[in-house]
Amino acid sequence: MAKKSRQDSHGTPALVALDRAGVAYGRHAYEHDPASELSYGLEAAEALGADPAQVFKTLLADVDGRLVVGIVPVDGSLDLKALARAVGGKRAAMADPAAAQRATGYVVGGISPLGQKQRHATVLDASAAGFDVVYVSGGRRGLDVSLAPDDLLRLTAGRLAPIARA
Repeated sequence: MAKKSRQDSHGTPALVALDRAGVAYGRHAYEHDPASELSYGLEAAEALGADPAQVFKTLLADVDGRLVVGIVPVDGSLDLKALARAVGGKRAAMADPAAAQRATGYVVGGISPLGQKQRHATVLDASAAGFDVVYVSGGRRGLDVSLAPDDLLRLTAGRLAPIARA
């Protein structure tokens, strides 16, 4: 009998990671509009009817030569200096999109902090602590998952820090 791939029966690697961990989460699919003038994150917030401050985007930065994941609200931006400080680094720059895709196994606009090909230091913006549930990409454009911030931190071995700018 042929072995099923991880995605055959469970969906994206992010969903597989959530299922394996036994974490309670919500799955929220929406129709991604490639012609939308909104950013991927703001498009998700609008489609889900969610507060943009509660919907988070996953960004990768190069901090002193290593990739680091920063998770910030979709209505803000990543403070690179704050991200570097949060992981004990000195200099940070946004990662090349192609490098981010290779390192995570996801496409830009669908990068999930969960189920990435390689494990990276992960920092979740401190504003997430103000919500019972946050939304992050489920591993493809048009799919978000909702889960408790504490579960997100546990599954990514992440930490909370103020890394977002309005």
